[in-house]
Amino acid sequence: MPQTKFVLEERDLPKAWYNILPDLPLPLPPVIHPATKQPIGPDDLAPLFPLEIIKQEVSTEREIEIPEPVRDVYRLWRPTPLHRAHRLERALGTPAHIYYKYEGTSPAGSHKPNTALAQAFYNKQAGARRLTTETGAGQWGSALAMACQFFGLECTVYMVRVSYEQKPYRRVMMETWGAEVLPSPSERTNAGRGIRAKDPQSPGSLGIAISEAVEDAVTHDDTKYSIGSVANHVLLHQTVIGLEAKKQMELAGEYPDVVIGCVGGGSNYSGLAYPFLADKFKGQKTRFVAVEPEACPSLTRGAYLYDFGDTAATTPLFKMYTLGHTFVPPGIHAGGLRYHGDAPSLCLLYDAGYVEAAAYGQRAVFEAALQFARNEGIIPAPESAHAVRRAIDEALEARERGERRVILFNLSGHGHFDLKAYEEYLSGRLEDFAYPAEAVEAASRELALLQP
Repeated sequence: MPQTKFVLEERDLPKAWYNILPDLPLPLPPVIHPATKQPIGPDDLAPLFPLEIIKQEVSTEREIEIPEPVRDVYRLWRPTPLHRAHRLERALGTPAHIYYKYEGTSPAGSHKPNTALAQAFYNKQAGARRLTTETGAGQWGSALAMACQFFGLECTVYMVRVSYEQKPYRRVMMETWGAEVLPSPSERTNAGRGIRAKDPQSPGSLGIAISEAVEDAVTHDDTKYSIGSVANHVLLHQTVIGLEAKKQMELAGEYPDVVIGCVGGGSNYSGLAYPFLADKFKGQKTRFVAVEPEACPSLTRGAYLYDFGDTAATTPLFKMYTLGHTFVPPGIHAGGLRYHGDAPSLCLLYDAGYVEAAAYGQRAVFEAALQFARNEGIIPAPESAHAVRRAIDEALEARERGERRVILFNLSGHGHFDLKAYEEYLSGRLEDFAYPAEAVEAASRELALLQP
């Protein structure tokens, strides 16, 4: 019988994360202070992050040791399994071999605890009492709530209002782990109150929620801010995914021809892809495809410019593909893929041609999700279903060309808390949204004023 699951032992759990920064083929553009237009220093980040995380943000060490208390909690579910999608392959009639790394086995149901635990650990070590954060669909908020519970911290989560209303059980999950959850924009912060005054019915956005979480953190001495994607240290912590996957692909006796993942800010995709990209920098011919929704197409249609990380313009300026920090996305069900920008290191690699990008509408994504669920049994999170869509398209292209192709993608979480989205699709009520070209042009004109 052909092998379906490739499972590592607990002793195979990586002892260090992989840091891509020293291996980047091009220098990463510096983070800029908006007032001085000069690169920021550690003192600028100190109100938000503990020193150890600030060091990781700029580290030139290729490997950074995973603290044993973090590895100890990782062992609750890590290493995660790698699956060979034999049933899906047969349904597609493809000669391609499809593999997926399944991160939905974590207690929170997604990849997000990989960095949440690390951040909670370093903040507790530094003496923080409470962490604030933002969340879209709730995967990140629930992961941080769990991590704070493990390490004895309080947790305040600003949840994008449309997701707060669409996904009440994500909120309940966070509250079960002890977090306080507020719909964003809220009345708790100046940023939230200002936006609600202009638009009382604002659906919110990740940019708005970031503004609120940052403001909350910097106005309380015992509180720090925790971010779920985009930042270098977050992507670093997620590389445990790709490090395990490389060992598992060796067990399978294959190496991927294409590595696929959904992208909202870049954490789950970079976590899988970066350890494999290290081989590409040395000459490996693997292709890398980042997949995003057409309603929030930052890579495929955004501008590669410096921009704020949040709506209220309180963060430093990051060089990234962006739709503009004032972008408020439509209420698509892929709530975790609604950020206006992406991780600067991933954007650099996309701009340099090391990574490709593709965008899909909601209906095509959910069509693929159902096909996957009905063959493999796992109901994907709407975000993860974007990667499923691309993997299926790659397999169908391999069938048309009659070529063998090894496909690896990250199934970054399950969709058990996202069944409202599936109900909308099955009833025919799910709509596609395309981000208007004029909005991209307007954002580019506005961003031109911010460039150093």
